[in-house]
Amino acid sequence: MVQYDIIIIGRGIVGLSAAIYAGRLNLKTLVIGKEKGGKIVKTNLIENYPGFKKISGMDLFNRVLDHTKDYNIEIYGGDIEDISCDKKSCFIIKTKKKQYKSKTILFCTGSKLRKLNVKGEREFEGKGVHSCALCDGPLYNDKILAVIGGGDSAVKESLLLSKYAKEVYIIARNKLKPEPINLERLKRNRKINIILGTQIKEIRGNKFVNSLVLDRKFKNSNILKLDGVFVNIGYIPLSNLGVKLGVKLNKNKEMIIDKESKTNIKGIYAAGDITDTTFKQAITGIGESVKAVYSIYEYINHEKVLCSCIDEK
Repeated sequence: MVQYDIIIIGRGIVGLSAAIYAGRLNLKTLVIGKEKGGKIVKTNLIENYPGFKKISGMDLFNRVLDHTKDYNIEIYGGDIEDISCDKKSCFIIKTKKKQYKSKTILFCTGSKLRKLNVKGEREFEGKGVHSCALCDGPLYNDKILAVIGGGDSAVKESLLLSKYAKEVYIIARNKLKPEPINLERLKRNRKINIILGTQIKEIRGNKFVNSLVLDRKFKNSNILKLDGVFVNIGYIPLSNLGVKLGVKLNKNKEMIIDKESKTNIKGIYAAGDITDTTFKQAITGIGESVKAVYSIYEYINHEKVLCSCIDEK
């Protein structure tokens, strides 16, 4: 079994950026993960990544992926079935086909979309209930749609959907909290209606979605007729593998890291949306992953690395 200096779990932009730096430092590196690209490939427009005034998430990801090809980095696309720590051979990762071992682990597993957990959501998934405007918005030309959520991502989804739909509702249980530039775009967009202080009680339909049941009246009715719903109410960190190794989480199930992206377990690091940092952007996650790689380089080259799975904190 080949031993790596670092195994990066997660094939998104944060994990691949870490791999570039690991390659530059001549660390034997494996990137592993089932989902290619993560959330960013579903982002239509990015305007806050330095060096690019405007770029799609897919384009940015592909540029980073192409950059990794300059280095001797292995990438495996597949699910991890088990992860453990062996005091003699360090961290062991098992997939369906192979086993891998590494001196260190960097978690860049990100997060998954939070569900509404209301009646009809599961039944109509893919039949009017969606989570990606870029992926499914073109299906709803000249239709009526709703976006559920009040954050910047939800507002950007509604702006994109307005290019296809006849009418878009953005429904939030509290106030909207987008970046100022997106709030101004929202206010100028005559296709978008804003419904605040409202929650969804049920998603209804026959073969496909045809209405929402609201917990308060809008225009004298609790029923909002439409053709599709896009849910964007936040994310759940994908931290289960870290829990198996004893990594400490906060109340939101995010991995707790220090300024060098270290967790409480020696040899385990984390970066990006999976961590307890408050401001989550592609660039901040990449910064955390780069700090993690440099810390790993120092750890491997200046310490006698014995994987003892010690809780350091």
